Amino acid sequence: MKKNHTRLICISGIFSALVFVITAYLHIPTYNGYVHCGDGFIFIAACILPMPYSVIVGALGAMLADLLTGFAIWAPGSMIIKGLLAILFTCKAKKILTKRNLIMLLPAALISAAGYYLYEALITGNLIASLAGIPASLVQAVASSIVFVALGAAMDKYNIKKKMLGDYNQ
Repeated sequence: MKKNHTRLICISGIFSALVFVITAYLHIPTYNGYVHCGDGFIFIAACILPMPYSVIVGALGAMLADLLTGFAIWAPGSMIIKGLLAILFTCKAKKILTKRNLIMLLPAALISAAGYYLYEALITGNLIASLAGIPASLVQAVASSIVFVALGAAMDKYNIKKKMLGDYNQ
């Protein structure tokens, strides 16, 4: 069991780093932050790793991206929102792209957009002005969904999940 735990921690670290790098350095600035496709890597991690690990990947990767790129005010919100996104996806299937995981892309988009709207309204105290961030959140959700589907299809084709985890969770 310890070997599997160590493997899961290592895979989680790699995914956290991927989420951080993709989010922090491959983004498009918006009026209040930036749009990125790092959520796609959170979705992939959540389809591969058991829930506690994938929640940490989402929370840690997003938080570090905000803290280290000048958007520290968003870090607490990102930790919560990205951790919640990871909960939507399941790692119990043998493949990444399952009907369930594809369906979860819609609730993920809604939770992300609503979460950042509410967080922005909280930190600015303005419910109306915060509505301006919703279109960027939805663009981010679409971009992340495209990354998830493309990367998930490639990983499923080569059975990467089984190669990464061995017999864990199979």
